[in-house]
Amino acid sequence: MALTYSPISSDWPCQVKTPGSYDWERSAAKWLRELVPARYGSYPQMLRHPVLLARHAQIQVQHEIRVARTALQTARAELPRLGLTESVIEHTIKMYAAEVMQLNHIARSIRAVSQALTDSSLARASH
Repeated sequence: MALTYSPISSDWPCQVKTPGSYDWERSAAKWLRELVPARYGSYPQMLRHPVLLARHAQIQVQHEIRVARTALQTARAELPRLGLTESVIEHTIKMYAAEVMQLNHIARSIRAVSQALTDSSLARASH
């Protein structure tokens, strides 16, 4: 049984048009380019194959999640040594926690877009 994807979910990014609609893949590629370092978004292969851009964005965001988690986990032990006040440390910890949540949401959005791009690519290949 083939899985069908409905983008009508909280994970679908509002910047990306609904799959199947006019120019939706271009809107997906534009959104994905914003998530990767600029040099990756300009490589011809990435521009021609948005599914490659989605793959790289997923890897990029997974690394960012690891970085933010490390920063969060080490903040209480390391930030006092930098001479920061307890207030600054608490705000920094909240910032890192919020960033981890935001990055997890972005990762889910990338997975949703990636699945839709893959489904679209496979559908074109079978025709």
